[in-house]
Amino acid sequence: MFCMVHSLGLVGLQAYRIQVEVDTARGLPSFEIVGLPDTAVKESRDRVRAAVKNSGFAFPVSRITANLAPADIKKAGSVYDLPLFVGILRASGQLKADTDDCAFIGELSLRGDLRPVRGVLPMAIEARRQGYRALFVPAENAMEAGVVEGLEILPAATVKEVLDHLSKAALIAPYHSQLPPDDTIYPLDFADVKGQYLAKRAFEVAACGGHNILLMGPPGSGKSMLAKRLPGIMPPMTFAEKLSATMVHSIAGTLPPETALLSSRPFRAPHHTISAVGLAGGGSTPRPGEVSLASGGILFLDEFAEFKRSAIEVLRQPMEDGTVRINRGGVTVQYPCDILLVAAMNPCPCGWAGHPTRRCSCSPSAISRYLGRISGPVLDRIDIHLQLQPVDYDALASPLPAESSAQIRRRVVAGRQRQLDRQQQTGVSCNAKLPAGVLDTVCAMTEPAQQMLRGAFERMGLSARARDKLLKLSRTVADLDGSEQITGDHMAEVIQYRQLDRPDAGF
Repeated sequence: MFCMVHSLGLVGLQAYRIQVEVDTARGLPSFEIVGLPDTAVKESRDRVRAAVKNSGFAFPVSRITANLAPADIKKAGSVYDLPLFVGILRASGQLKADTDDCAFIGELSLRGDLRPVRGVLPMAIEARRQGYRALFVPAENAMEAGVVEGLEILPAATVKEVLDHLSKAALIAPYHSQLPPDDTIYPLDFADVKGQYLAKRAFEVAACGGHNILLMGPPGSGKSMLAKRLPGIMPPMTFAEKLSATMVHSIAGTLPPETALLSSRPFRAPHHTISAVGLAGGGSTPRPGEVSLASGGILFLDEFAEFKRSAIEVLRQPMEDGTVRINRGGVTVQYPCDILLVAAMNPCPCGWAGHPTRRCSCSPSAISRYLGRISGPVLDRIDIHLQLQPVDYDALASPLPAESSAQIRRRVVAGRQRQLDRQQQTGVSCNAKLPAGVLDTVCAMTEPAQQMLRGAFERMGLSARARDKLLKLSRTVADLDGSEQITGDHMAEVIQYRQLDRPDAGF
């Protein structure tokens, strides 16, 4: 006897429909799964067999063939346990139900409990697009799937609940998620940072325009302290950003429990021993890396020069395109990496080069090799780079309160809104993403600003990309100032943010 049950699969962030075809026939008892299954899918045979028996049903003593169509796409994971279970019961005549308008996803325990799976949100979105009326999911995935409107999400803790619903013995109530409020409170505040006024202003500009930033300075100058407080001044996430970030974390298995949508911007700070694959993503079944897990938020790379050269260089294409493409076994997947990169590093191996009181023990060649770990193309893709000096004692001991994150954030939100209003026709969310073709139109400058930009370009030997970075930065400063035009004051400020472009910077 033959039957077909609907399910869903994933390739990267792209979900697609899977038809689970089950056929029972005479012959020696066997259970085969075909359709390019990986090891986890093949092991479904044992989980499903035990779950059928332990749920009070008889496992068919016949030749069982299950085909996961389309057969030319590799199937991975344990998501097909539940549709295989339902298909076997229907094919063997133990379940009389019409499931044509439903889809099923979920892993089974040996006693018939449903366990959560990864990637439920993109699969729920695809289920709605395919026109299914209902989607059966494990109870622990209900909040994530319930975000999708126009689709009945039917959460179940056991297969008995699924079967009772299909046989109409006890119906499952559809689940609808409540979206989280945009009132995330960050425990770290810029009010804790004494001194470093130029750096704090640079972080305000970076948060407003989405600009990457590199800090170089001796130990204790406040690099990490500033970076960890950046999420507190970032503008709220849009719904599209929340959806994209949640899908990435769902696929990676890092979505916090009881979470419908991520409401706060991700902050990822991988250790400098991370590999290029760990940073960009990969594996036999390509998984998102740190650049994708930070999408919509901040990727903080402390001790930047200590990262492997291959790991640093792998950032070049994602920083430019906003996406990362991974090819494994003839399959290409694409993950978002819409990040704000914050990098911090020492000026030399010992950390004390340029310090006003501490003596550097590094030779000039050692300093040159150390700084040479950051290539010109990578540095060119970072909008802001500053050299920090230690904070003096008077600034640290000052009783005057520093500006809080809430005060800075109000200016950032207002500046970002001006960008959204101006660029709503282009779909560009912030100045850092402005395409080169619109810069001359969007970045209207006064004559003093043009002369100042020309002088900096010729004096500092800037690249065309660096010139564009200065234009985008000055546009952000003008937005913070509420100005339609970029003035000489705006341009003078942002030239300060390209300190490592100076000929004597050592890069």
